[in-house]
Amino acid sequence: MMMMVKIPQSCIPISRTRQCGISRGFRVQFCTTGTVTPSSSKDTLYRRLVQFGKPTPGFSIQGVLDQWVEEGRALEREELRVTIKQLRKFKRFKEALEVSEWMSDKRFLDLLPGDVAVRLDLISKVHGLEQAEKYFSNIPITLIGVHVYGALLHCFAHAKNVEKTEAVMQKMRELGFAKTALTYNVMLKLYSYMGNHDKIDSLMQEMEEKGIAGDKFTYNTRLNAYAYASDLDGMEKLLMKMEANPVVTMSWHAYVVVANGYLKAGAVEKASSMLKKSEQLVRGKERRFAYEVILSLYASIGNKEEVYRIWQLYKTSGRIYNMSYINMISSLVKLDDLDGAEKILEEWEAVKEDFDSRVPNVLISAFCKKGLLENAESIVNRLMESGMEPIAAIWQHLAAGYHENGEGEKALEMMKKAIAASHPGWKAKIATVAACLEYLKGKVSIEAAEEFIELLKEKGCIPTELCDKFVAECQVRI
Repeated sequence: MMMMVKIPQSCIPISRTRQCGISRGFRVQFCTTGTVTPSSSKDTLYRRLVQFGKPTPGFSIQGVLDQWVEEGRALEREELRVTIKQLRKFKRFKEALEVSEWMSDKRFLDLLPGDVAVRLDLISKVHGLEQAEKYFSNIPITLIGVHVYGALLHCFAHAKNVEKTEAVMQKMRELGFAKTALTYNVMLKLYSYMGNHDKIDSLMQEMEEKGIAGDKFTYNTRLNAYAYASDLDGMEKLLMKMEANPVVTMSWHAYVVVANGYLKAGAVEKASSMLKKSEQLVRGKERRFAYEVILSLYASIGNKEEVYRIWQLYKTSGRIYNMSYINMISSLVKLDDLDGAEKILEEWEAVKEDFDSRVPNVLISAFCKKGLLENAESIVNRLMESGMEPIAAIWQHLAAGYHENGEGEKALEMMKKAIAASHPGWKAKIATVAACLEYLKGKVSIEAAEEFIELLKEKGCIPTELCDKFVAECQVRI
């Protein structure tokens, strides 16, 4: 069976970060030779490839694959394909590409068009568009078919390169490859992102003329474009067409898109009506994500009662994830229901399995902006008492709050804690840094100011040139 490149079709952005979902009981150990030894009966190739821990020098994906074969385990084309598919699913593109390369370099398996399409997609994601084009130019003509062209189309569309995407689409038309909604959806999504609504209409007209039936993604993309442009008339007409078409299966996504459109135009009652329709179509595994989206929209509408009602429904759908708590707390903050948000945070604290500092960070930020610094510090103290270390952003919120409250000394103290807790890549807010420096200048302490700037520079929390500028200002002012 040939493997096809899966071209993303969904027009509803998924905000949740997917997690790998590997069994917690599985562990791998590293020997001095860099090989991997399974310590669980649930040993699979995929687990070995992703559970690296801290690899020893010389460790590689291909080394894991070689060892797997040396252990006398079967490793055929289909298992390699399944492994690549799993790695792609969890965005482990570099590892997936290495498996693909090993597949042909070490197993000497002839690549089929589907395998080539997948490799082209992976090269684009790992090494960039230029290398993907170079790879495409060297693919034997016998392997270049609809799958490979589909992958190339997606590569250019993903890079938002309209000119090259259109050129590939035209080539696919000429070769007779542009026969399905899948291909057109890539173009529709690109034009929707670029705000080119005229071309969306033109493409949908072309599909009609060629007898290519649109699917739910086709229609949802068009609905999105109407909603973004606040074209309520076009949006409503298309929705009616979808509802009347027996071939189109209505989904909760479609009504959420329309609700967004109404909300953007200020038609709150119509938006609420669409959310009710959306809720009625929520099924199975989509329940959690659907409820999160609907809950957020009710918060945007300002309907606190519905936010709580959907939250209760969400809690019946199974395990509640950290992102769901973030979503609910953020919604209540938006509704200025800080007491309610604190109760949800307490629920999370009582049941949390994995500490995620983003959950308390939402409410701490809100308390600091409101000047409720005791409430914010109370949360921080509870976290620390339970053995959790607050992230830099939390300390920075407190620093900003104390500055606004006229407490310069405490603001400086909190900012120093933020810098100490920072990780590589974290950037301090310039306004808060400047406020701390102003406080130090007021104390006529050039040494303390320079020490503070050096700390920022050492941790890379602000650009070096800005550090130098601050030092120069201190020397002039003090």
